[in-house]
Amino acid sequence: MNHFAKIADALAGAGLDAVLLTGEANRFYASGFRTPGGDGMALVTRDRAYYFTDSRYTEAAERVVRDAEIREVGRGKGYAALLRDALTRHGAERVGFEDGCMTVREHGRFREVLPCRLEPASDLLASLRAVKDPEELAAMESAQRIAERALEEILNELRPGVTEKEIAARLQYLMLHFGAQDMSFDPIVVAGPNGSLPHGVPSERPMEAGEFVTMDFGCICQGYCSDMTRTVALDHVTEEMRRVYDTVLAAQAAGIAAARAGVTGKAVDGAARDIIEAAGYGAYFGHSFGHGVGVEIHEAPNAAPSADAPLPAGAVISAEPGIYLPGRLGVRIEDVVVLTEEGCRDLTNASKELLILRGA
Repeated sequence: MNHFAKIADALAGAGLDAVLLTGEANRFYASGFRTPGGDGMALVTRDRAYYFTDSRYTEAAERVVRDAEIREVGRGKGYAALLRDALTRHGAERVGFEDGCMTVREHGRFREVLPCRLEPASDLLASLRAVKDPEELAAMESAQRIAERALEEILNELRPGVTEKEIAARLQYLMLHFGAQDMSFDPIVVAGPNGSLPHGVPSERPMEAGEFVTMDFGCICQGYCSDMTRTVALDHVTEEMRRVYDTVLAAQAAGIAAARAGVTGKAVDGAARDIIEAAGYGAYFGHSFGHGVGVEIHEAPNAAPSADAPLPAGAVISAEPGIYLPGRLGVRIEDVVVLTEEGCRDLTNASKELLILRGA
């Protein structure tokens, strides 16, 4: 899949003649072809697109990239020279650039050699990427199904004595085994007192009976991310543990019920936050309800206390409230949902009822 046409259609409204894509994520979004870091550039004008790369990737690009002219750097012509030729051909005077990721050094070099005025365009690209099309949603659902298959398997391996790091490693293996291209991010696996660390790093600490285990993980399929979190218990739970879990589950349900196109991210966050605050745990929910998911694991839009903009139809956001009692325990439950005019559709199928793994 590629989005050259979608980007080109947005240029006139943004007052741009073209946009230069130097970041890995936006290059992939435009072309459907991924190369690491700074190995490649794309240029989208109002009537033509270009993909620039070097000899290491030319053949691969020719197999994947459609609706764009592929140009190879080298033999005396670097990226700047090829860009200058293309911009001159189209008479492009106002060219957008990725101000969110281009370095000051790169900007200075391009400003000196390109025959155009460079205009910030990261917000434009973020708004385009926020609205997913059916192909993108299908890729994200495939990634989600892979993650859920890994969850099914890993539940058979969770028991006292196993370390957080062992479970994290197995999750990565299982997702790759079931067809993932890569991880969306390094899995978070934290148990017992480590569970109060929302982004804790898996350790060598053995898990114990009577503890919660929180697993936050996801994978990439066809270039798009999945993201999910499930918290389970080993052997037994206390009354407090059950109360915390039930509060987080109710908060997530309230946030999902409030999530629809046209409402603000702040309103969605607030619906969940009100539940947690009413239960007396407001001080222990520090992060936002959710963030956009797509080509990157964190992208626009957000469902956060500061998010005042209306959420667009077609956006995919995480739904992940949590409660974290310092040094004692933590619970987070996360799905991803796609927003519609009527409400939202949950892309996550895994059960969210409290699971107590006994007899391990």
